[in-house]
Amino acid sequence: MVEIEVSNIYKSFKDVHAVHGISFSIAAGEFVALLGPNGAGKTTTVEMMEGLRKPDSGHILLRGKSWHKHEHELRKIIGLSLQETRFTEKLTIRETLRLFASFYGLGEERVREVITLTGLESKHKAPVGALSGGQRQRLALAVSLLNKPQILFLDEPTTGLDPHSRLDLWNILKALKREGHTTLILTTHYMEEAESLCDRIIIIDEGQILRAGDLKTLLNEGGALNLDELFIKLTGRQLTETGT
Repeated sequence: MVEIEVSNIYKSFKDVHAVHGISFSIAAGEFVALLGPNGAGKTTTVEMMEGLRKPDSGHILLRGKSWHKHEHELRKIIGLSLQETRFTEKLTIRETLRLFASFYGLGEERVREVITLTGLESKHKAPVGALSGGQRQRLALAVSLLNKPQILFLDEPTTGLDPHSRLDLWNILKALKREGHTTLILTTHYMEEAESLCDRIIIIDEGQILRAGDLKTLLNEGGALNLDELFIKLTGRQLTETGT
């Protein structure tokens, strides 16, 4: 079953062509990474899929429905965590989750569940302002999981985290993947993240798709040992270089 269909979408900001004719589809339960350097068009693509931006042209369907006609229904089935998710500094983790749970009509039981799922039991009384970077990212993930989303969007969720915190987040997502009820769209510029978590990888640069497929197929077709080497062959530069 096709969960997400992206067809020939374009998006420009003044003279910058952020997304230039991107098309792909994602199956239900699939974990897919959009991989590319900063400025590649990953975030803009995901923001259009999330309904936060409108494409200049082309269309996007989630479970066969469009944001234009079915926004209220789609908001109920997605979860998202943006690059810089900000919460009220003085509220505790539990208070923050209770607040967001109330938007979905959810109670204390679901708050307890996501606290356990994201490993925040020992910090549930801590104010947001006292949390480490990794704990803040786990809180952002907990908020995105409150409504048991069928489609989960994570935009560079581990950027700036230390290796231990990054691994903790990966383990949470792997557990979610094993349950098989969620489709994940992950943007990242960490090769290891895409390799560890995702069934399929879509490599994007300068607003266009360069390659798409599972890791083994990508490396075999590109004659590369790893994704960074493949990206150098495709573009002449390293994946981890900062874009414009």
